[in-house]
Amino acid sequence: MKTECTPRLALLNPRVLIGFALYAAGLVLALASMSSAVAGDDVAAELSSSIPAQATGGMWTATGDLGTPRWRHTATLLPNDQVLVAGGGGNSSDLASAQLYHPAIGRWQRIADMNHSHVDHTATLLPNGLVLVAGGAACNGAGSTGRCGPSELYDPTTRTWTDTDSLRRARWDHTATLLPNEQVLVAGGRNNKRDFASAELYDPATGVWTATGSMTTPRFNHTATLLPNGQVLVAGGFDGTDYLASSELYDPATGEWTATDNMATARCFHTATLLPNEQVLVAGGEGDGVVSLTGAELYQSATGVFEVQ
Repeated sequence: MKTECTPRLALLNPRVLIGFALYAAGLVLALASMSSAVAGDDVAAELSSSIPAQATGGMWTATGDLGTPRWRHTATLLPNDQVLVAGGGGNSSDLASAQLYHPAIGRWQRIADMNHSHVDHTATLLPNGLVLVAGGAACNGAGSTGRCGPSELYDPTTRTWTDTDSLRRARWDHTATLLPNEQVLVAGGRNNKRDFASAELYDPATGVWTATGSMTTPRFNHTATLLPNGQVLVAGGFDGTDYLASSELYDPATGEWTATDNMATARCFHTATLLPNEQVLVAGGEGDGVVSLTGAELYQSATGVFEVQ
């Protein structure tokens, strides 16, 4: 009876033998680099056991699993090329846990937990290399259902978390934008009591939040995009009753907001991306009737006008 297995004699083919030798050498080198990377980590840290994979041109490939199920978390690219994932919702509780992704080996490492659990928060890489995590839901501790405004800083050098000044207004579903003056602008959001038009500035030099001008419209699940001229474009969102098409600009020089052109379609949960030509591409989202949107629009920074694509 015939089978589809490779005949044993084929293994004696010189080309096959050479191939096996090269494969074995590569496997030894890969394991050696992985072992050295792991050996340098803290003994209390955990690395996921998933098999690493490298991306190939124009294709998606699997890489190491997180190990900890989570959603509504944040992911921040660090100066050392690692990716910090923090917080989010888990299967049974909200999370204070954090992990690092190592691109060189395609694996995740468990690091120290945050001091508070955060869901629908923001994470901003500061110029000093620290990561500012601000606000979010359930931030009174892992599994808590509280809503509060603690902020904390992650230090990639020591892999530790340190509390910093709390937001003046407890909020989640807000945006956080690093400004050219190295301050962080947090705008909008909501909590159990209300939706916000208010905004705050975090100064890394002092570690303090201060109030700045309020937006013209309360909104959450909006976008905030830093423009080349230093202003911040906030677009769309939800005000608790209606989907929003309105947009406004924040001027760091004056701390004030001014209305700009409305989008053609009201939307929240969309994306906004600054293009090399200084236009902002707004795409998708959720709109009236709680429907997912396919439409996209371009904001012209030079003219302050949205154009439907």
